[in-house]
Amino acid sequence: MTEAEQPGKDLPGRDQPGRARADEAPDGRRSGAPGRAGKPGAGRSGAGRPGVADSGESASSGSVSSEGGNSRESARLAVRKTYKLYIGGAFPRSESGRSYPVASSEGEFLANASKASRKDARDAVVAARKAFGGWSGATAYNRGQILYRIAEMLEGRRAQFAAELADTGAGRPGEAVDAAVDRLVWYAGWSDKITSVAGAANPVAGPYFNLSSPEPTGVVAVVAPDEPLLGLVSVIAPVIVTGNTCVVVASERAPLPAITLAEVLATSDLPGGVVNVLTGSVRELAPWLAAHMDVNAIDLTGVADAELAVACEQAAAENLKRVLRPSDPDWSADPGVRRMTAFLETKTVWHPTGV
Repeated sequence: MTEAEQPGKDLPGRDQPGRARADEAPDGRRSGAPGRAGKPGAGRSGAGRPGVADSGESASSGSVSSEGGNSRESARLAVRKTYKLYIGGAFPRSESGRSYPVASSEGEFLANASKASRKDARDAVVAARKAFGGWSGATAYNRGQILYRIAEMLEGRRAQFAAELADTGAGRPGEAVDAAVDRLVWYAGWSDKITSVAGAANPVAGPYFNLSSPEPTGVVAVVAPDEPLLGLVSVIAPVIVTGNTCVVVASERAPLPAITLAEVLATSDLPGGVVNVLTGSVRELAPWLAAHMDVNAIDLTGVADAELAVACEQAAAENLKRVLRPSDPDWSADPGVRRMTAFLETKTVWHPTGV
């Protein structure tokens, strides 16, 4: 048998259809270099690469290899996300290592969420207190611009929020996201106006000026309602636009939009610690935050259990916290200024005239 008759043997100048020989010069002669970059076998197209037909392989074997790749891809396991806490601008796991499964309205598993402990709540209060000085000292214009920036970023992730709201069984999720964006813009516009509404120049019988000006209360604990986005935005925005910082206990049933909102906050201009988001048991966290001596006010809007609400209010009385009692408002209605003035304290200044 001659060399030309040997099966699978390539002759110089005899190329297989559709293949370019990397070891030949343009004039058909073999080059002296053994393949590209001096690597043996680098001149063979597909050498060493899975799924590429070699010289002795037929086109059908290549298609089988491609089908095998598709089957491997279809058998790939999805990477499930574990939603973490948001404390001080970072995303730590719970110090206890606990988590709980979050299911859709149809019972389908969605993700695991961290189950915050009392230690996590204490860390969140410390972070909020640390951030209070800088945030309360920021200008009203600056706070308004930051809220507007949050609204912009929320708008940019509209599809993700709509998908998460759909998993919770919320009707018209796209409209709910739009309403949350509009609510943030609305509160951003109030940032430099609430002082004029809540403050006053008081008439007095004497040669004095008497001025009342609102100041932020401090650290506010917020138990968020089960309305996972619009309700959440409606309880956070009035707290921070007036210069307070907050620790938020997200909806236990539907916490995923709250942590996704925390991801928006983390990449916005909001300083770390101004908003801290905890996920887990409301019954475990709410009474402890109500009794914490470094928390100045508590919003119990999301507490549905009447006995738990009474227990939280009694615990809050230990250091005379301001308490916003549980309610079930229409979140789509005009919110008014009540939630902003609820966490403002009035400072009165006397100043003699003519000085």
